[in-house]
Amino acid sequence: MAACAEREVILPGERLGIRAGLLGEAPEADPVNQARAAALPAMRSNADWPQSAVSPATRTDHAAYSGAFSPLWSVNIGQGDKKRVRLNVDPIVAGGRIFTMDSAHTVTAVSTAGQVLWTRDLTPLRDDNSQAQGGGLAAGGGRIYAASGFGTVTALDPATGAEFWTQEVDNTATGAPTYLDGLVYVTSGDSVGWAIEADTGRVRWQIDGVSDINNVAGAPAPAVNDDRVIFSFGGGTLQSAFRKGGLRLWNADVAGTRNGFSIGKIDDITGDPLISGNTLYVGNHSGRVVAFDVNSGDRLWTARDGALNPIWPAGDSVYFVSDRNQLIRLDATDGSQVWAVDLPGYEPTRNPQRRRDSFYAMHGPILAGGRLIVAGSDGALRAFDPADGRLVGTAPLANGATTRPVVAGGVLYVVNTRGELLAFR
Repeated sequence: MAACAEREVILPGERLGIRAGLLGEAPEADPVNQARAAALPAMRSNADWPQSAVSPATRTDHAAYSGAFSPLWSVNIGQGDKKRVRLNVDPIVAGGRIFTMDSAHTVTAVSTAGQVLWTRDLTPLRDDNSQAQGGGLAAGGGRIYAASGFGTVTALDPATGAEFWTQEVDNTATGAPTYLDGLVYVTSGDSVGWAIEADTGRVRWQIDGVSDINNVAGAPAPAVNDDRVIFSFGGGTLQSAFRKGGLRLWNADVAGTRNGFSIGKIDDITGDPLISGNTLYVGNHSGRVVAFDVNSGDRLWTARDGALNPIWPAGDSVYFVSDRNQLIRLDATDGSQVWAVDLPGYEPTRNPQRRRDSFYAMHGPILAGGRLIVAGSDGALRAFDPADGRLVGTAPLANGATTRPVVAGGVLYVVNTRGELLAFR
């Protein structure tokens, strides 16, 4: 019977990928990578890395670093990643100490020689440390400020870990706080921005955002400059307000889509708003990076790639790890792509019928020693050339990274999935 069947008719015409129909348009060819000289800011020796790099007053745009990844020491700082909770708090460095928070909400101070100086458990007395996740750290005004998933912000003595005050924020506080000039800013899980007096812990003012449920663990840190603060909320909204009084200045949205990709359903802002000069850079989890005028809120350009970490500005370019696990360089003036390089994506499993592949998380980049540095959960530190994206250095990172790397005093610090603080020189 098969011999009598009619021959299949092959229709003429161009063949398009399956996803082309989902995207609603024919796919565009990927831009050709360009090797273009990078106008990097001057390298600077920094003793501290006191908080998230989203604010210009405390950010080191280009930290001094040798470029090598020679292991210096490692020390256990508490509980690492578990099945139900993740360690997602970046370390900070201030006053010759490194401060960390583990997945059980324990803050640890470590000397630059790798010795544990003190620990402080932030879990409330009547709660179990597995009942919440996330938090963040910031240093300023001679104190350490720790936000926790239990909905508290606590001020600690950096020398002893003694508590000065604790302020409840009525919901989870899963992201890093930001400090500037006597005020601590933090975003709570119900999309409320808080300004708290650093000396007393009293609430100075609040601002409400739009709530959303399609969020990832870890809220973006508020970005501040001399006169304003930028909060971002789970629904992809931004709000700018006067830093001291809370008067609202402008609102904006970062909306995008990744049709055909399940992660595109998450509309959370994962590329924390970052201020560089008069420009605010922000990215979401669903295929958008946007540049705004920080004063007016006007949109300057939009790129069709999401960002999973804060965008890193450097001279005439911006760099980020995209929602498709690529390290990307864009022209800072118009958002056009200069180059993009693939990063490791998935870890194959031995039994794909019973278990899904594990997705590798890439943390960074930061600019240090003339190189873009990315720490991966696949167990590697990588250094890339900012000009053309070439991989120029790599080193093993035991048990894989679970936080972004930071550099202070010529030493790189990162926390791995086992809850160990690693130092490289």
